[in-house]
Amino acid sequence: MSNRAPAILVLEDGRVFRGEAYGSVGETFGEAVFNTGMTGYQETLTDPSYYGQVVCQTAPQIGNTGWNDEDDESRRIWVSGYVVRDPSRITSSWRAKRGLEDELAAQGVVGICGVDTRALTRHLRESGAMRVGVSSRSTDATELLAKVRNSPQMAGANHVAAVSCAEPYTYVADGETKYTVAALDLGIKRNTPRRLAARGITTTVYPAAANAEDVLSGNPDAVFLSNGPGDPATADHQVELTRELLRRRVPVFGICFGNQILGRALGLGTYKLKYGHRGINQPVLDRLTGKVEVTAHNHGFALAAPESGEYFETEFGRVRVSHLCLNDDVVEGLTCLDVPAYSVQYHPEAAGGPHDADYLFDRLTALIDAEGAKTDA
Repeated sequence: MSNRAPAILVLEDGRVFRGEAYGSVGETFGEAVFNTGMTGYQETLTDPSYYGQVVCQTAPQIGNTGWNDEDDESRRIWVSGYVVRDPSRITSSWRAKRGLEDELAAQGVVGICGVDTRALTRHLRESGAMRVGVSSRSTDATELLAKVRNSPQMAGANHVAAVSCAEPYTYVADGETKYTVAALDLGIKRNTPRRLAARGITTTVYPAAANAEDVLSGNPDAVFLSNGPGDPATADHQVELTRELLRRRVPVFGICFGNQILGRALGLGTYKLKYGHRGINQPVLDRLTGKVEVTAHNHGFALAAPESGEYFETEFGRVRVSHLCLNDDVVEGLTCLDVPAYSVQYHPEAAGGPHDADYLFDRLTALIDAEGAKTDA
C-alpha cells in the first residue's frame, strides 16, 4: 500500500485527475503542457523555456535513469509542476547520483503521479494548453479550480527576466579561439555554448536586458539569440536590439524564442499554438538542403507565416522561410538573403537528442567567414 499523500490535478475547464504526491508536497499553478520525449527528462526539467509550465510526460514510466550532476541544462529545475504516470521504483544508471524524486523534492517541485497521462494529453490536444493546478495539500477540486482560474495566463507573459543571468559570463572555446560570439540569455541552455566551443567559439553570455552597446562591446563576430519562456509579443526590447544588429550587419543566429525575436524584427507577427510542440521527434523540412530532420522542440508560440509565401520583403531585404514543420506547416526557420542572419524554431543543441540539426552551428561559422570576406573585400 502506497504511503504517498493523495494529490489532485485540476484544469481550468474543470477536468479533474486524481493521483498521489510526487516530489515535493504542496500546491502549484502554471500552464499545462505535454512533452512526448521518451528520454531526456533531466534536460526537460532544467530547460528555462519551461518556466511557468506544468509538464506532463507522455512516456509512461519516468525516473529510470535517476539524476546526475552533468546533464542539467541550467542552474535549477524551472518547471512549475510535474505530472507522470508511473514513477520508476529503482534507479538503474551508473551515472545517477540520486533519484529523480529526491531531486524534485530537494528543489521544491510539486508533482503528481498515478495520473492517466494518455488521457490528459489527449484532452490537451483536443482542448488546447490551459492553466492548471496541482495540489497535495488539499484535494478539494472546487477550491483548486477557483485558484486556477485566478492564476496568470501564458499569453502576454514576460518571463525572460526571471530566467536570464544577472551578469555577463564567458564560456571559453575548446582549444584555440577562432571566433567570438555574444549570446543574449533569454533562457539559454548550457549545451549551446558547449556546441559553440566545440567549433572554436568563445561565447560571452549577456543578460536579456543588455543593449546593443553592451552586446557589441567585445567586438564579437556574431550574436546569438537564445531560447526562452513566455510570450514573444512581450519581447519589444530584444526585438529592437535585433533590428539594430541587422542595421549594422552583425551576423545573427537565433533559436526557438530567438527565432521569434528575429521574425518580429523582420516584421512578422506571432501567435499562440493550440497545444505547442514539445518533444524530440518533430519532422522539419530544411528547404535549403531538401532534407527532412527529426528535431527537438519546446515552444507554445509561433511566427505567423508571411502572406507572400516562402519569400518576403523587409526593410533589411529579402527573407526566406527556410524551414517548415511537416506536421502542421508552422514556420520553423528564417534565412535572410541580404543581411547575415538566420534562425530556427527548434533546438539544434538538444542534449537529449536528436542531433540531426547540429550542423546549424557550422552554418554560423560559415556565415561569419562569408561576412568577414565581404568586409575585407
